[in-house]
This record gives sequence, C-alpha cells and structure tokens, in this order.
Amino acid sequence: RLTPLRLGNTRRTLTCVFVRLDCARQIAKWQKLSEEIDMARRCELTGKGPMSGNNVSHAKNRTRRRFLPNLNDVTLQSEILKRGIKLRICAAALRTVDHRGGLDLFMAKAKDTELSDTALKVKKEIFKAQATAV
Repeated sequence: RLTPLRLGNTRRTLTCVFVRLDCARQIAKWQKLSEEIDMARRCELTGKGPMSGNNVSHAKNRTRRRFLPNLNDVTLQSEILKRGIKLRICAAALRTVDHRGGLDLFMAKAKDTELSDTALKVKKEIFKAQATAV
C-alpha cells in the first residue's frame, strides 16, 4: 500500500513522494528518535542546544565541529511548591535563575516556547499553587 510522504516545501512546488506504508512508519520512527536524541543536549529552561562551527588550525585549515551547551544536572528549590525540582540546565540558565531570585520568579517570566515539557509542567504547578494560595 502506498502513502504520500511530504519531504519539503520549496518556493512554489510541494515535494511529495509515494512510499510503501511500512517504509513511512520506519521514517516516522527515525524522525522521532532523532528528535529525542537532539533534546538530550538541550537546556530545559532556555532551550539552548548544540551549535555548529569550525575548528581553525594555525594554517587556517577549517574542519567542522559542534559546540555543545554547558549542561548540568541540578535540583532547584521551589519556594511555592516547597520541594526540589530536578532539571538539566546550562550554566547561563543557572546564573539567570539566581539573578531573577529563584525558580518561581524565573518561571513567571519564562516563555513557554523555550521551556521543555517537564519545565512547562512545573510552571503550571507553580501557577496553580499560587492561585490557591491567594
């Protein structure tokens, strides 16, 4: 059985290829796996991820490389929830949390698009606890 698989959208033409259904399932499975692998090296609060660049030798030879974020596993204390939350965040995010006055105040200003799924759940818990406290 053939199913359409959308590969990309160029300026005016939509690229669409018909592939067998079992191949489409395999492709979807691999795309999902690649998204999970990519999320492994992403800050849960700021969304910072790997960047690419060049190693440049003294002779100006350029070879491609990846710049990975400085990720640390930390437990941040929430004053509103009265418990610790384990997150994998970069050093810059840790400084920002400290600068803003803690995890609760950081989450109040944080954009939902930058937060991971776990951080988004924590943010919603914090807002629910604030609403019930007031």
